[in-house]
Amino acid sequence: MTKCKEEKSMLQLRLKKVIGQLNGIQKMLEDDAPCEEILLQFTAANGALHKISFMVLEGHLRHCVREGIESGNAEETIESFAESLENFAKMA
Repeated sequence: MTKCKEEKSMLQLRLKKVIGQLNGIQKMLEDDAPCEEILLQFTAANGALHKISFMVLEGHLRHCVREGIESGNAEETIESFAESLENFAKMA
């Protein structure tokens, strides 16, 4: 997938934030933080990952799928997008 620099930078920034959240969760586990607080942080990290995944899926649709259809590979492109959509749905 060809992404513009701005889109790629935004995805990388969001991913760095999730990595920070996961590092924070690891520290919470080491410090024996209350389970409720740890679960809340896992929920937040999971939500952030879901959002990043959606952004990649949307970019795939706007760039790769459009490009595939315009180049005459509609059937193959739609099949590939359906697989991507199925993988995204498994995250829920």
